[in-house]
Amino acid sequence: MQKSECPGGVQLRNKVTGNCNQRTSSNTQINHRSAVQRSKSSSSTRSPESVRKLHPRPSDKLNPKTINPFGEQSRAPTAFAAIYSKGGIPCRLVHGSVKHRLQWECPPENLAFDPLLITLAEGLRETKHPYTFVSKEGFKELLLVKGASEKAMPLLPRLIPVLKAALVHSDDEVFERGLTALVQLSVIVGPSLNDHLKHLLTSLSKRLMDKKFKEPITSALQKLEQHGGSGSLTIIKSKIPTYCSICC
Repeated sequence: MQKSECPGGVQLRNKVTGNCNQRTSSNTQINHRSAVQRSKSSSSTRSPESVRKLHPRPSDKLNPKTINPFGEQSRAPTAFAAIYSKGGIPCRLVHGSVKHRLQWECPPENLAFDPLLITLAEGLRETKHPYTFVSKEGFKELLLVKGASEKAMPLLPRLIPVLKAALVHSDDEVFERGLTALVQLSVIVGPSLNDHLKHLLTSLSKRLMDKKFKEPITSALQKLEQHGGSGSLTIIKSKIPTYCSICC
């Protein structure tokens, strides 16, 4: 025989169940309000910098990438950046209304090329302003001084690996600066560069497949041949068989 449940027990159980349901509903409402408050708080405390990153301004495209000396990403990736930050490069950037220029602490012809020229070549791999301008312009101006040929030729074994690093860089602008510097160097040292060309031509051959680099690389090869003489043509053709000599 089954025992019948008394009415009082049923009422008590219903009351307890009702209280549990009320607490569950109340907790759900509290959790929802807390989530909404956290979302509002997060939106209100978002920094202007993060907002700009999500919604960049059109004017941001006009500003070059500039090094932030206080940022976590300001670690010097090359020897040039480290030396420049400590004031070890004997020139400074002068901002002009139309274009920038370098102001040397002393006449460039009085400066020793070792290690300054190599350090400037290191800077060609930089991607931040003012490193990019100072290294590119400094390298060019140093090679224009009287007696640059005699000063630069002994440094070729150390310069070539640095230029090669720029030529194999994934950044297109770094590659272009490296290519320009290579041509500038060939004008100064002439056939002395021929012994080192084979170390540089492989990277030029790979970039030659890119249509946007075909013309500047072809022009650079022609100048290398022009300043390197007949010996340079043999080396160029061995690495880039499709190259057409300026004598053709």
